[in-house]
Amino acid sequence: MFIKELDIISKKFPEVFQGDSTGIEQKTFQMENIMQAFKDLIALCGDDPERDGLQETPYRALKAFLEYTEGFREEPKIHLGKTFDVNHRELILVKDIEFHSLCEHHFAPFFGVAHVGYIPNEKITGLSKLARLVEGYSKRFQVQERLTNQIAEAIEEVLRPKGTMVIIEAKHMCMCGRGVKKSSASTTTSSVRGVFAHQSDARAEFLSLLQR
Repeated sequence: MFIKELDIISKKFPEVFQGDSTGIEQKTFQMENIMQAFKDLIALCGDDPERDGLQETPYRALKAFLEYTEGFREEPKIHLGKTFDVNHRELILVKDIEFHSLCEHHFAPFFGVAHVGYIPNEKITGLSKLARLVEGYSKRFQVQERLTNQIAEAIEEVLRPKGTMVIIEAKHMCMCGRGVKKSSASTTTSSVRGVFAHQSDARAEFLSLLQR
């Protein structure tokens, strides 16, 4: 059962199957069980898992979850390791970094933008590396508060800047699409480190640039 599907998954996500033969057998067994569980879930919800349109859904759902959680199979802060010797000591801000993540409480999507800024001390990194950092931590089961802090902590640890500030704005489908069903509600979180925590003018510059 699911032999063809497992072969496709192993080629698309080879890192999942790394390890000894015992580990590979266990993961294969787990994936078979998960796809069967998706079939059972479809039936429990009241539909027919064998009807046209749903027959491949268990495989597609498993493959999607492995893609949603790619951040568990990398260390996102590694992206900051490439630095440049540039004499810049003022704020560097990358705005509107789009991300998609999964709420760890309901496995419901939450998505939005991250604004990431830091004031260099000695090292700067490539602008795209900040986007990769956000992507790496967002591709995990998450809560927005932790995601915000993880991004800031990675910058602090690797780049050791004078200050770091991260703001995330997101919509959560666990609140917009179910439960209280407030579709227009959004959530903003921040993590403020170094000079941004102690100097109001530094925070004001960051926030003013977000309005432009």
